[in-house]
Amino acid sequence: MPRIELKNVSKIYFSNSVFVYALKDITLTIEDSDFLCIVGPSGCGKTTLLNVIAGLTNIERGEILVDDMPIKGPGTDRVVMFQEPALFPWLNVVQNVAFGLRMAGLLKEESFERARALLRLVKLSKFEKAWIHQLSGGMKQRVALARALALDPGVLLMDEPFAALDAQTRDMLHEELEMLWLETGKTIIFVTHNVREAVRLGNRVILMTARGGLIKKEYNISLPRPRHIEDKDVIEFARIIRDDLREEVLKVAEGGEQFE
Repeated sequence: MPRIELKNVSKIYFSNSVFVYALKDITLTIEDSDFLCIVGPSGCGKTTLLNVIAGLTNIERGEILVDDMPIKGPGTDRVVMFQEPALFPWLNVVQNVAFGLRMAGLLKEESFERARALLRLVKLSKFEKAWIHQLSGGMKQRVALARALALDPGVLLMDEPFAALDAQTRDMLHEELEMLWLETGKTIIFVTHNVREAVRLGNRVILMTARGGLIKKEYNISLPRPRHIEDKDVIEFARIIRDDLREEVLKVAEGGEQFE
């Protein structure tokens, strides 16, 4: 049984007196432990696709199943990690990670024990009592990742989480995310503008069209792991996808309504 199924999913916006498809008849199967990356021009519907899977955005047509059950809204089985970590500055690191567990009713001792285990997983044990303003951008994202994993979701939805980071920090987090995925078997759906990042991380990449909310093409990434963003094979595979992406970017330059 697939982890996630989208069946003829459409999302429509009304803009300037016309209806515009952000997603149109999307049919997609995501297996358990899949690492799916989504790329495409700005405004092509990447984030919309992530949000409808998260249950944050309603759809006009179609059906979305998670573990063969229709989704009716957000759930603890699907957790979203955004570009901005959105941590609570009045809580320290371990309190931030434990926050969702406390809200779920776990006792303080049990929630902190679980939070500390997750901080070990993301290599931040020494910083559990640090305040958020004392952390670097990469460290904040690692705290956000630990917090996202706190309720042990089956699906991790990531919306350009490394886009604002410097190259060195981003590469380090690529390695840590890949290791975490291999260790935990989570299903990850990862939105990015960076084609090489998608090839470096994913075992599948889908490219969305500039207009119309369609999937243009799917690529199976069979390159061996571990990978590095500067690997020759990663660069070459990314070039193939980028050539197809360029066609869609040119369409964006021609104008028209787009939605992210």
